[in-house]
Amino acid sequence: MRRYLVIFASACAFAAGMLVATPAFAGPSLSGTVTHHKGNANLVVYVTKVNGKFAAPTRHPVMDQKKMQFVPHVMPVLVGTTVDFLNSDSISHNVFSPDHEGYNLGSWSKGKKRSYTFKHLGPYTQLCSIHPEMEAFIVVLQNPYYAVTDAKGHFKINLPAGHYTLKVWGEHFHSKDKKKTFSVDVAAGGSIVALSF
Repeated sequence: MRRYLVIFASACAFAAGMLVATPAFAGPSLSGTVTHHKGNANLVVYVTKVNGKFAAPTRHPVMDQKKMQFVPHVMPVLVGTTVDFLNSDSISHNVFSPDHEGYNLGSWSKGKKRSYTFKHLGPYTQLCSIHPEMEAFIVVLQNPYYAVTDAKGHFKINLPAGHYTLKVWGEHFHSKDKKKTFSVDVAAGGSIVALSF
């Protein structure tokens, strides 16, 4: 597969409907589109490493279990983040992951929630032992500069101007896709990139 990386310095906003990553930041941004032969939605675009330490958010993100699905299907979080798992269905659900240290939060009924703190970098598959067709992913990252692509592959990351190395995670990626990196320069007025696998 050939890889293309096109960077355009831009002082204007990229397009309406972009997904904005944490954190809130009033400054330059990196906007763009990811194109992958297995689909463009629900891909995590992230900066591989940023010097310094980042505090986990005090407000817990929520992964719901609704209509027999995990919502959202893909959730990137900063390492050390505690995620609340809510059950909005009228039947009991379970949450467990076989990845990294592995955990099983047990089962609980509608309106209740359980929590887990993610300590290791990388993706954690989220499963329900009661309903094996349910699946989602929590991707744990070193820094808060990330975004999830929308249905058209669009993303937006607010981050300071500078030089960065990007990676893209996708649940259907092959190992060669996971190893690819993209060098980008974010201008003071913002930049736009096109990432293609």
